[in-house]
Amino acid sequence: MGHRLSKIYTRTGDTGTTGLGDGSRTSKNSLRITAIGDIDETNTVVGLLLCETLSPDLRELLIGIQHDLFDLGGELAIPGSALLGANQPGRLEAAIDHYNATLAPLKEFILPGGTRTAALAHQARAICRRAERAIVALGQTETISDNGRQYLNRLSDLLFVLARHVNQQAGCGDVLWQKGKNT
Repeated sequence: MGHRLSKIYTRTGDTGTTGLGDGSRTSKNSLRITAIGDIDETNTVVGLLLCETLSPDLRELLIGIQHDLFDLGGELAIPGSALLGANQPGRLEAAIDHYNATLAPLKEFILPGGTRTAALAHQARAICRRAERAIVALGQTETISDNGRQYLNRLSDLLFVLARHVNQQAGCGDVLWQKGKNT
């Protein structure tokens, strides 16, 4: 990598464009940059989640997810590249199955909350869903890898399951939605 980031400001974006990894420039509000930003925001909230007290296996899983998200952002920053493998959505499915195995079946919708850790997992899930929508929009106008879209879809499911899991581990149940509670 060398000293690629030795100078933080370049002034090249002052006109509202940003450089992509292939040397081309695009508007900072393009679908591609929006998707990259939403993926970065997802990664940021996963980083906040990692600031919580977590089991070693969960910590390792989330650190791996951060690397995957950075790879996905890199994939989008270099049009035509593929950095996520076809096996990565399946890896998330295995984690979903593992953490969901001890949870009670859902019979009601749940609200984000319970513990701070679960709330952060729900926040990451909501941002991940936005990133998924952004990558779907980009895929309707440009050719992108299917792996990224599938990965974000599975990741949002995993974050939902992890929120429930950490609440269960803390001895706190799901926060159930009560239809018409305040009517």
